[in-house]
Amino acid sequence: MTRHLVILARAPQFGRVKKRLARDIGMQAATHFYRATLLGQIGRMSRDPRWTVWLFVTPDNETGHPAWRSSVPSWRVRPQGRGDLGRRMLVPFETLPPGPVVLVGSDIPGMRPSHIAAAFRLLGRHDLVFGPARDGGFWLIGARRTKPMPRGLLSGVRWSTAHALADTRANIPGPGSAGQADILDDIDTADDLRHFQARCSSGTN
Repeated sequence: MTRHLVILARAPQFGRVKKRLARDIGMQAATHFYRATLLGQIGRMSRDPRWTVWLFVTPDNETGHPAWRSSVPSWRVRPQGRGDLGRRMLVPFETLPPGPVVLVGSDIPGMRPSHIAAAFRLLGRHDLVFGPARDGGFWLIGARRTKPMPRGLLSGVRWSTAHALADTRANIPGPGSAGQADILDDIDTADDLRHFQARCSSGTN
C-alpha cells in the first residue's frame, strides 16, 4: 500500500505565523524562518520516492498559495477544515486512500527523510507511532490504519503544553500499541532556535 506523509501547514503569511517566535526576533525574521523551514521540509520530503506527500493547509482558502504550488500537485493540497487542532489532525487519517499515514508539523527544521522512514518502519509492528518533542508535545503521529483510529484519541488534549503527548497516549485504549520515533523539536521561541542551532553546531541534532 502507498505510504502517505502529511504535512500540516499554515500559509506563510506575514503576521500570521510563529507569533511567539516573532515576539522574540521580530515578525519579519519569524515569517522568513517559517517560510524557509516549511519550503525546505516540503522539498526534502517530496523528493523521496518512499511515500506520497500531502499538504493539509490553513486557512482553507490558501490551497493555491504559491509557497507549495511548485512542490506538490494541486490535488494533493487540501484544506484542514474546521475544529480544534485535534479535529483537524484527524482529517487525513479519515480521508486519505488506504495505506499507513504519518503526519508531521511544518516547523521542524531538524526533520530529515531518515526520521520519516524510521516512523513508517515502526508502523510495521505498531498500530500507532509518536515522535516526541523535548517540551512534552509531539512532532509526529502516525497510524497503520488497518483498523479505525481509536475514538477520542486526540480529544481533551492540552495542546501547546507539556502534557500534550501524555494526554494523547492516555487516550489509547488497550490493547493498542504505539511505537516511539526519534525526538525532534519544533521552534516556538528564540530559546528553541538557539538550542537547535547549538545542537546543529555540535552535530547532535
